[in-house]
Amino acid sequence: MTEKKENAVVRFYRETVGELRKVSWPTRQEAFSLTRVVLGVLVVMALFLGLVDWIGIRLMEFALGSA
Repeated sequence: MTEKKENAVVRFYRETVGELRKVSWPTRQEAFSLTRVVLGVLVVMALFLGLVDWIGIRLMEFALGSA
């Protein structure tokens, strides 16, 4: 008898489900807390990069004499 080969898609799905069962998922409170941290860092970095961009524009204007 010949063994039937498993479909690659079925094997991928079964292995993915198996790996997801091993994951240690955060609690709702942990997820909310970490989301706030990410959003806070996002705002701080946006402000910082905006400031760096503004300073760069002013320096270029000064260097080119269009200030």
